Amino acid sequence: MNRRNVRFPLRCHLREIFYISEQGAVCREEARECGVREKGCAVLEFWSLHLDRPWNLLAAGVTAAILLFGFVGLSAFLAIWAERKVSGRIQDRLGPSRVGPFGLLQSLADALKLLAKEDHAPAGADRWLFRLAPYLAFCASFAGFLALPFGYGLVGWEVSVAAFFMLAVLSSEVFGVVLAGYASGSKWSLFGGVREAAQVVSYEIPRSLCVVIPVCLAGTLNLHHIARQQTGGFWEWNIFHDPFTYIAFFVFFITATASCKRAPFDLAEAESELVAGFHTEYSGFRWSIFFLAEYGSMFAVSGLAAHLYLGGWHSGLLPFEPAETWGPIWGNLLNVGVFATKCWILVLVMMWLRWTLPRLRIDQVMETCLFYLLPISCVLLAGVCLWQVTIPTDAGRWIRYLLAGLTALAGIALVIGLLRPLPQNARRGQLPGAWKGQQWPSLPLSRSGQV
Repeated sequence: MNRRNVRFPLRCHLREIFYISEQGAVCREEARECGVREKGCAVLEFWSLHLDRPWNLLAAGVTAAILLFGFVGLSAFLAIWAERKVSGRIQDRLGPSRVGPFGLLQSLADALKLLAKEDHAPAGADRWLFRLAPYLAFCASFAGFLALPFGYGLVGWEVSVAAFFMLAVLSSEVFGVVLAGYASGSKWSLFGGVREAAQVVSYEIPRSLCVVIPVCLAGTLNLHHIARQQTGGFWEWNIFHDPFTYIAFFVFFITATASCKRAPFDLAEAESELVAGFHTEYSGFRWSIFFLAEYGSMFAVSGLAAHLYLGGWHSGLLPFEPAETWGPIWGNLLNVGVFATKCWILVLVMMWLRWTLPRLRIDQVMETCLFYLLPISCVLLAGVCLWQVTIPTDAGRWIRYLLAGLTALAGIALVIGLLRPLPQNARRGQLPGAWKGQQWPSLPLSRSGQV
C-alpha cells in the first residue's frame, strides 16, 4: 500500500482529521485502526472504510444526494402545510384539518393532484426552454445544500469558499425564472421574468455585503469553520459581536426574503397585476417544481443565516462541541436538530411576513434596495471593520453580553405574549379576542326585524 499518498496526523485520536491526497487509494486499515475521519465529510468517511477509490467517492456522492433531496422534499412537504396553518391562524381560520391528523396529509393530496393534471405547453412557447426552466431553477436551489453543513462534519461537499459558493448557486435560480418568462410566449410571464431579474440583481449586492461582515470576523469563507468559531454560549454568536453585526443580520434576512420571491417582494408572480407572473402558463408537475425550488431556497438562505450569525448547529447552551464530547452520532443528532430548528424558525418568520404585510409596488421594491438597504449595508461593513481595530477587547466583550442579554429578555417576553391565551368571550355587542372592548358594527335590519 502506498503510504506516500496518505498523510496522517502525528497522533491517532478518535476524532482527528484524516487528510487524503488527490492521488492514491484510501488506507482503510489505518483509518479503521486509528478511527480518524476525513476532513469535513462524515458520509465520505463511512464509505472510505468499506470501498476503495473511486467507488467510495461515487457512493458518498449518491448517498449525499439522496439525503439532501429527501431533506428538501420533506421540508417543502411540511412547509406547505405550515404555511397554510400560519395563514389560517393569522386570518382566523383553521387551515388544513380534514386530510390526515391535523391536516398533515393535505400536501400529499395536493401532490397527487398535481401529478395527475395535464402537462402542456402553449402553442407559441419555446417548448424545450419551457420544459427546462423549472428544473434549472430547482437545481440552483438544490446545489446550495451541497456546501451547507448540518452538523460537525455533516456536509455534502466541504468547500473552503462555501459562503461564496452558496451565494453564487442560489443567485443562479433567476436563470430558470427568466427562461420560464421568456419561453412561455406570454407578456405576463415575460414581465414577471424581467421583474425577477432586476430584483435579484439589485438585492444581491446588499446581501453579499452582509455576508462579508461575518466573513471579516471569522477570517474564512468556510461555513464549517465559521460555525466552529461560535462554539459556546449564545453570546458567542456573531450576531452579538457588536451593534453593526446585530443590524446586519436583519438586513441580510430582508434581502434573503426578497431573493426567495417572498411577499412583500413577490413582484415576479404578482397575481393582482400579472395573472401569475413567470409561471402563468405552467401547471401540474412543472408548476410544483417551481414551488419546490422556492421552499428549498427559503431553507438554504435560512441555513446560511444560521451559520453566519446564529451559531450554526450550536444550541448556545453548551460550552463544548457535542460531537466531540458525546461522539459523532449522538452529538450530531443534537446538532442537526438544533440547526433544523433555527432554519424552521426563520422560515416561519418569512411566512409570518407574507401573510402580514401588503405587497409593495415594483418601484418601492427597487427604492428600498438602492436607497436604503445598499447604503445601510455599506455603513455596516465599514462599521464592523472600524470596530475591529478601535474597540478594546474587554469593552467589546461587555457590549456582546449586553446585546445578548437584551435579546434574550425580548425573546422571553415575546414567547410569553404568544403563549398567553386571548379572551374568547365578550359582552353582548362587543368583539372578542384582540378587538376586545370595541363595539360590534351596527347592521341594517330587514322588514322582519332580522339582520
